[in-house]
Amino acid sequence: MPPAIEPRALRKSYPAPPARRRSSAARPSLPGAVLALDGLDLTIQPGEFFGLLGPNGAGKTTTIGILTTRVRATSGQAFVGGADVATQGELVRRRIGVVPQRPNPDRGLTVLENLLFHGAYFGLPRAFNAERSGALLEQLGISDKADSMVDTLSGGQQQRLMIARALLHEPQVIFLDEPTVGLDPQARLAIWDILRALQRDGRTIVLTTHYMEEADQLCGRLAIIDHGRLLACDTPAALKAQAPGETLVDLLLDGPADEAAIACRAVAGVSRVDVHGSDLRAFSGRGGEALPALIKAVEGRDRTVRNINLAKPSLETLFITLTGRRLD
Repeated sequence: MPPAIEPRALRKSYPAPPARRRSSAARPSLPGAVLALDGLDLTIQPGEFFGLLGPNGAGKTTTIGILTTRVRATSGQAFVGGADVATQGELVRRRIGVVPQRPNPDRGLTVLENLLFHGAYFGLPRAFNAERSGALLEQLGISDKADSMVDTLSGGQQQRLMIARALLHEPQVIFLDEPTVGLDPQARLAIWDILRALQRDGRTIVLTTHYMEEADQLCGRLAIIDHGRLLACDTPAALKAQAPGETLVDLLLDGPADEAAIACRAVAGVSRVDVHGSDLRAFSGRGGEALPALIKAVEGRDRTVRNINLAKPSLETLFITLTGRRLD
């Protein structure tokens, strides 16, 4: 059986905006181009629950766009169930379901009509389409909304509708782009239960998310990507084991943190200090005990601490170590 999903040396360049064409900070593959993916290789097996993590602009959306045939790669190949996304697009689209970050139903139709229209697009026989649509609404707990207009649904109910739509033609691979963003905790947990049930049914699920807990709880494996490159790929437990074994002390300053970082590196117990603009991140084996000395060092360089965050070794601290940025 071929892998469920397999991008090989995948690259994607976008033309730079006119103001950046003369001097682009990104490493271009073509003159004046912005590189979104830089030789991405992944293998996702059938039945996996796989997570893609990365800061904004890391290449997650481009990756999903290529795998769902909406974006054409500049070079490299990508396969879904053994089918080439570039040359067998119609076959790929029949094998996948896509749940977008923001629900995009036809708001001029009822909940049930949205599903019937989608089923007709995929050529489902009318009787099967109606039966399948009703069964999915029942399964996802919104059968009582079948005759309601979409705008009367809550955010969580609309996302359930999007999942039902993605499942209607019985795909084996489901792509979900931040499916719980903006939902309240109860609705988020309900979506988690639905996704776990889908995996138990044997479907392959690919999830992008801005919630570390979501990735940790749901995904069997995670890939961390940034600037279009794969930085790490393993189980959540194995990735957390790679996290620095020290407390991350994250200080947001009132200006550039470069000078303050020099002083902070001399603080006892601090093994490493990273700077990203006005954000100063120190790793300390002494945990929060180093905080007063760090604040004093910052103030000694004429800077003021505006916000403080402490984080023990975790998936998030590994993510920050690898990318230099928080997931959100």
